[in-house]
Amino acid sequence: MKIETTSLEGVLVLEPKVFADARGHFFESFNARAFRDATGFDGHFVQDNQSRSVRNVLRGIHYQLVRPQGKLVRVAAGRILDVAVDLRRSSRQFGRWVGVELSAEDRRQLWVPPGFGHAFLVLSDSADVLYKTTDYWYGQHDRALLWSDPSIGIGWPLAGAPIVSDKDAAAPTLERAELFD
Repeated sequence: MKIETTSLEGVLVLEPKVFADARGHFFESFNARAFRDATGFDGHFVQDNQSRSVRNVLRGIHYQLVRPQGKLVRVAAGRILDVAVDLRRSSRQFGRWVGVELSAEDRRQLWVPPGFGHAFLVLSDSADVLYKTTDYWYGQHDRALLWSDPSIGIGWPLAGAPIVSDKDAAAPTLERAELFD
């Protein structure tokens, strides 16, 4: 597995080794030992999620205030811009973001550690996004930040107005949100 650091400490791009021949290809999409060695995260994943979205759907910025989730994100079909935002007030990176393009073709994954918000924008006609989480989803602890918060300044490569949920459209800005210490 090839590991690429990002501009946010702890957020990593993982690229699996792909074995291809005339029949097609094979790769390990997850290996606990290799993941632990690459990330230093010695926990475990408890839930797998999958979404399908059409072009210009923007999901996020989501996080879970209590029992924060780490997420390992990959794309099974299509292409997205995957974004992580550091929401830990005590972090020197607080409020900074990084965006990484993920696609079914490149098979790369993004590790978003606990304490970060997560969002993505669909760049292809549609995209199937899969992600593992390090804790269960708890609706009472679920939070969102406004995707267009100018204090964060995410450079979304939008082709027109994004398609967002009512929850995401009404989310607070970083200044008004409940965040991690």
